[in-house]
Amino acid sequence: MSGGEQEGARGGGRHPSSTTLAVDPHHPVSASRVRTTPRSYGSRRGAGPRPCILLLLVVLVALAGVVEGQQKRDETLQSEQKKLQQTQKRLKEEREKAAAARARETSLLAELEQIEQRLGEKQAEVGRLAARIKRTQADIATLRGEIMRLEGQRGGQEEALARRLRVMYRVHAQGGALPLILSGDDPVTRAMAVRHLASLAVLDARLIREYRGTSDRLADRKGREEGRQQELAALHAEAQTEQAEVDREAAKRRTLLARVRDERAYHERMVGELTEASRRLEAFISELQARQRRLAKVPPPKGGIEPPGVGFGNLRGRLPWPAEGRIVVPFGAQVHPRFGTRTFRNGVDIEAAEGTDVTTVYAGHVIYTGWFKGYGNLIIVDHGSEYYTLYAHIAEIEVKEGEDVRQGQRIGTVGDTASLAGPRLYFEVRYQGKPQDPAEWLRQRG
Repeated sequence: MSGGEQEGARGGGRHPSSTTLAVDPHHPVSASRVRTTPRSYGSRRGAGPRPCILLLLVVLVALAGVVEGQQKRDETLQSEQKKLQQTQKRLKEEREKAAAARARETSLLAELEQIEQRLGEKQAEVGRLAARIKRTQADIATLRGEIMRLEGQRGGQEEALARRLRVMYRVHAQGGALPLILSGDDPVTRAMAVRHLASLAVLDARLIREYRGTSDRLADRKGREEGRQQELAALHAEAQTEQAEVDREAAKRRTLLARVRDERAYHERMVGELTEASRRLEAFISELQARQRRLAKVPPPKGGIEPPGVGFGNLRGRLPWPAEGRIVVPFGAQVHPRFGTRTFRNGVDIEAAEGTDVTTVYAGHVIYTGWFKGYGNLIIVDHGSEYYTLYAHIAEIEVKEGEDVRQGQRIGTVGDTASLAGPRLYFEVRYQGKPQDPAEWLRQRG
């Protein structure tokens, strides 16, 4: 084997393509190999960094997926938070509605009080409108009287003016006033004629002024009467509107009271509320007593003592009645005939016509006037020696707190404020804050 062959053999062991190039460098295949070998070699050398690029791409794709997933999770979270806020808002609204419904359900006395207050306001407005209507009608009657008088006066003035016009017509028909003045030769007669004509002219002017003044006053009275008539029509329309409101509020009140009478649930709720109102009144009277004692600087009395036989305490069975009527609900324990509910009455109901006078049973000092839930318009009178009387369901209170009253003095009128059974007077007698049976204190009738 020649040296070149040996060298080729050795070289062929390292790279197969080198032998072909050595044998025939101009062979087409060899030429191709010569051209392609470097690219092939270069590609094999460049194969080293490809795994890094692929790894980078994989990481980027993974990061993009993570970012996209995070964005989707954020959008989902925001959507859920928005839904949660809407749900919380709806829940709050429903809770508020439920609370309002519970308040309505558990406050029959408050509802009755609101209805009665609106009813009282509307009735007062109707009363004010009725008074204005009455005053306006009186004004119209006065204006009509003045119009009739002025029309009569103007008629007389028209007659006087007509007579003067007829005289002036006759004078002018005879040639006027100048021939009368110049008819005589006596200057004195002429002067008297001139003065007479001047006086007639002054009289005519005065008649015309009076006629115009009467006509102006008549036109003014007629205009005022027309204005009053329009005002009267507006007042009648307003009064009708207010009366319609009164009728609606009265219908609401009747509906509520009918439910209290006819439906057990409403009745039992009302009984519970009235019992609570009675407890509030007990506490309120205790506060009033304490205040009265502080003002009088009198120590609290010892419990269990009998009512003193002086002043008010000396009139057991002899007190006058606070209103003309009869006791329809007595003092003490009561059982409802239909529902069987048990209550305790601290006073009596005296049935009387609405508007009946309410009078004090004994002289005393008014320590409270106003609305008290469950009792309506309430008056409390301190009679001294720890004695008090209470008058409730009053229509019109006619005394003020701090006022001294005498026995038999009118302090209000019977009404049905906060009453469940129509017009009546609720009356209590208390000694040291404890209720007494009023029937034992009032004088017997018949």
